[in-house]
Formats: sequence, structure tokens, C-alpha cells
Amino acid sequence: MARINLVPWREQRREQRKKDFIMSLGVAVVATLLVMGLWHLFNQSMIDNQIDRNNLLRKEIALVDAQLAEIKRLDETKQRLLARMELIQSLQESRPKAVRLMDDVVIMMPEGVVLTSVKQSGTTISLEGNAQSNAQISALMRNIEEQVWLDKPNLRLIESKDTEGLNRFSLNMKQGKPESEAEEE
Repeated sequence: MARINLVPWREQRREQRKKDFIMSLGVAVVATLLVMGLWHLFNQSMIDNQIDRNNLLRKEIALVDAQLAEIKRLDETKQRLLARMELIQSLQESRPKAVRLMDDVVIMMPEGVVLTSVKQSGTTISLEGNAQSNAQISALMRNIEEQVWLDKPNLRLIESKDTEGLNRFSLNMKQGKPESEAEEE
């Protein structure tokens, strides 16, 4: 006899395929969620790593800014110290000039000339005084020109006084270094 299969095998196969499809769909969903979770963790770890690097850079930048501020403060201190040193150096250089000036004034003063005022402003020296004659004032100017440390005498005023017979005068001159010392610098 012929064998007849009365079992609904097509429906069983359809049910089996449906179960397999749902199973593979579930596995795909789980695999997708797992991959997405891993991807999210990977990206989050990269973001956290970048945040940590940025924080480290901010700290280093703050340290460098502090160092730059310290360098700037040190530069300002250095400039102030250099200015003080320069001032002290100029004072040290000008210290013997006052003594030299007084020595030169004594040497160059002709007889009959009396100084009433000696003023110095920078390298300009102003002399005021009285002389018995204009020739003595001329001799004083020649003596100034002969001095090594003094030059450029400039007569500003000669005034005759009748009561005492003295001529009042005022002149300017420059105080400098001798040419031999100026060339050494």
C-alpha cells in the first residue's frame, strides 16, 4: 500500500522556520545591542581619555603661565637692578669730576677774580663772580680753554659796577673727559 503522510509537515516546517527566524532575529538584536554597547564604551573611554588629557594640558598651561609671570617679574627686577647699576656707575664715574673741577677752578683763576657762585647742571657749569678788569675775565676764559677737563667757555654777562670798581660776570662752560680717556671707552 501506498504510504500517505497525514502529518501537516508543511505547517511544522513553517513553524520551525518561524522559530528559527525569531531566534536568529533575537541573536541579531542581542549581537547588535552588544556591539552598540561596546562601541558606546569605546567612545566613552576615548572621550574620558581626551577629557583627562585636556585637564592635564590645562594644568600644564597654568604652570607655564605661572612660570611666565615669574619670568616677567624677574625681568622687571633685572631692569630695575640694571638701572640702579647704571646710576651707580654714572655716580662712580662723576665722583672724581667734582674734585677735579675744584682743583681746576683754583688753578685757572687769575688774580683779581673772585667767584660768588659755582653751579653745575649735568655737564654744564655756571660761574658767577667779580673781576677787577675785563682782561682778567679774558684770562679766565683762556685758562678754561687750556684745561683738559673743561672746554667751551661761553661768556653770558659782563656788568660794570661803579661803587666798588668791580666788573660782575657770568659764564658757562662744559665739563668733559680728556680726549685720551674718551677714546679709551
